[in-house]
Amino acid sequence: MALALDSLAQGKPIAYPAKGQSAQQQQRDDGECYSWAKSSTGIDPAAVASAAPPPSTGPAVGGGERVGGAARGAAGGAVIGAIAGDAGKGAAIGAVTGTMVGGHRARQNRRAQDANAQAQTQGAIDTYYRAYGACMEGRGYTIR
Repeated sequence: MALALDSLAQGKPIAYPAKGQSAQQQQRDDGECYSWAKSSTGIDPAAVASAAPPPSTGPAVGGGERVGGAARGAAGGAVIGAIAGDAGKGAAIGAVTGTMVGGHRARQNRRAQDANAQAQTQGAIDTYYRAYGACMEGRGYTIR
């Protein structure tokens, strides 16, 4: 959530009065442009930031990658172990190795999902800020 709020704060355009607008007028225009951009885009940056899922933490367990890796490793290890004379030992070694490989895959998949969610959130906020900036420019502000 902190990451989403950081990107929210970094991306908000800054409006400078270009036609001598007062602070009160700028505040009123800001509120009206916030509402207009929200209704035009269907995006509320505060809601998007608070709804953004936090990055995943803890062990990667999703998708069954570890179980699948263990099964494939055990099967391959049993074949190699049978050739070497001890299928059981080969299967055990293969299962451990497969579990580790499956865990690596699970972590990669989780990182990809987190990055995708963050990109979607940032894209929605960027769309809103483009609309907000256009509104403020139309009211005589310079946007940076």
